[in-house]
Amino acid sequence: MTEIFNFGVKPITCHAWNADRTQLALSPNSNDVEIYEKQGRGWNKIHTLSEHTHVVTGIDWAPNSNRIVTCAADRNAYVWQLRDGVWQQELVILRINRAATCVKWSPSEDKFAVGSSSRMISVCYFEQENNWWVSKHIKKPLRSTIVSIDWHPNNVLLAAGCCDYKAYVFSAYIKEIEAKPSATSWGKKMPFGNCMSTVSLDNGWVHGVAFSPSGERLVMVTHGSMISVAGGGETPLAQLRTQHLPFNSVLWVSENSFIAAGHDCNPMLFNFNGDAIEFACKIDQAKSNASTGRMSAMARFQQMDKKGTDANSGSGDLQTKHKNAILQVSSYAGDGATVSQLSTGAKDGNVIVWSLKTLAQQISELTIQ
Repeated sequence: MTEIFNFGVKPITCHAWNADRTQLALSPNSNDVEIYEKQGRGWNKIHTLSEHTHVVTGIDWAPNSNRIVTCAADRNAYVWQLRDGVWQQELVILRINRAATCVKWSPSEDKFAVGSSSRMISVCYFEQENNWWVSKHIKKPLRSTIVSIDWHPNNVLLAAGCCDYKAYVFSAYIKEIEAKPSATSWGKKMPFGNCMSTVSLDNGWVHGVAFSPSGERLVMVTHGSMISVAGGGETPLAQLRTQHLPFNSVLWVSENSFIAAGHDCNPMLFNFNGDAIEFACKIDQAKSNASTGRMSAMARFQQMDKKGTDANSGSGDLQTKHKNAILQVSSYAGDGATVSQLSTGAKDGNVIVWSLKTLAQQISELTIQ
């Protein structure tokens, strides 16, 4: 079952769900964060968070503490708490001089990370004495804008995808608020800011990064239409140069399967068997199964007016449910190891919830037990 929710004609630059999925926070490519509540089959806007002065670039909603963190091109981040029915912002000392680009709560929700164009990552935690959120900076060896971030399940390691064609894994251990971490496959010594791994991809900006449920693997998608999986070292375990347009976001749905989505307007399922990445299927099945043949990414850009169309009919209308590039893929239902539903936000103003139950058999057949 697929549910399509429209929120106007403006791009949905980022979105996040509350714990029980009855409310949705999103930014329609503006300075505001709009919070909607589900009523029947529709959505009613119940709050607008208007503190930012430039376009909001990241939203994350902590499921347990019910706190929202937002960041924007105005170089600020805010933590929002719901008190007496009103969302109130808390001060975040971010200390960056260029736009914030992405934000994400840690699994334990005691800190969050903000990527930026300042060539640094701000890891923020709450300081009780001053009643504000303070930050520590990860700077070296970053030399470009941080496009995406993701937390390791151990609440310490942090992955970052950057515009220098590299992905990094850092230690974000803050001794003031957490116990000393145990060793992982990514390394043993984890002082704050220590670079545990650098993965050079050499084929485009790293648009999306994601740790697998166990944290043993890191998947990366680049602007060069390539997908890579790394596991504790600086050399990728496997790479796949796809025939699709570039992906913008990626999400693991099991320990060996992940969903990638981007400019093809169609979420796609891939499998990693330990040695290779294999394309499984498109989540949004087209009306026509006619083969279009293999096509390079450049050729697809040159023929963007034909992407997603019915080759037999020659129609210029997209046959996919999304009518423009997908910007974000998020988990909607399922535990950390098995995602049963996911949501996508796109430039067409739609947020779509996809069910993977129809693909469960395919995933189980592809997954290495």
